[in-house]
Amino acid sequence: MIAGPTAAGKSALAMTLAARIDGVIINADSMQLYRDLRILTARPDEQDEAQIPHRLYGVLDAAERASVARWLDLVAVEATAARKAGRMPIIIGGTGMYLQAAWDGIAAIPAVPDDIHTACITELAQTGGSAFRAALGRHDPVTADRLFDGDSQRLVRAMGVVRATGRPISAWQQDPHQGAVDGTALKIAVVPPREQVYQAINARFAGMMESGAIAEVEALAARKLDPGLPVMKAIGVREIIAMQQGKLDRADAIERASRDSRHYAKRQLTWLRNNYNADYSIDSQLSERNIEEIFSYLSLST
Repeated sequence: MIAGPTAAGKSALAMTLAARIDGVIINADSMQLYRDLRILTARPDEQDEAQIPHRLYGVLDAAERASVARWLDLVAVEATAARKAGRMPIIIGGTGMYLQAAWDGIAAIPAVPDDIHTACITELAQTGGSAFRAALGRHDPVTADRLFDGDSQRLVRAMGVVRATGRPISAWQQDPHQGAVDGTALKIAVVPPREQVYQAINARFAGMMESGAIAEVEALAARKLDPGLPVMKAIGVREIIAMQQGKLDRADAIERASRDSRHYAKRQLTWLRNNYNADYSIDSQLSERNIEEIFSYLSLST
């Protein structure tokens, strides 16, 4: 399992390991599940996919809603298939909830009916994040305290669960978990210095704009999908749409998207520090020594 913030170099490590241990790279990034935004979400390119088997990249349409539970079902199938083919499953990504579910499973929280989910979205839009979170706090103070006002997807999810089941999502999450991926994970963290990550983010988004991200977003916007869908909240989508509408110039769009990506990377680093408990960390440029030491860990764990 390879985790790290966006633009940290996870993919390069996964490619190197997969080539040497006959691995299959399995995606654990919630936005890279979608096929519509290959460039904007920094999915592996066609050349990488031709060299090494990649799974769960671009498997969902933008109109679909990804979830931890759905991803966990998919990754279990792919990990089992990799092992049956005599290959090593390599789970890689920056979505902490997905990674944690892979090793710890998830609670069996019932699905929220569509009408309740839609009503919660409408209420959030009408009242705003602060008031909505305060309302959630009256039913589920534990969850309300750990979320922030702008975390609309999780706020809506938490309110939907308590309204559909009469029980807070924080209580459901205390139940025994299920669905963890079989086996023991060797947890590798790719955590370069923060400023190095930020520099890479700034350069990456400007490069995306030159490489087709604008056309991707234009095609997505033309579908006139529900703006509450997860893919519509991918970093850069709103900024590029605003630029195309004449509300932002190119430089401002790049700066705002890069800023949001830096903030996201900061949250990822916090999650890694508090939750991941890596077996092996890489905090500088990837080297042959890193690869050999990872092989040593793999030998000890098998």
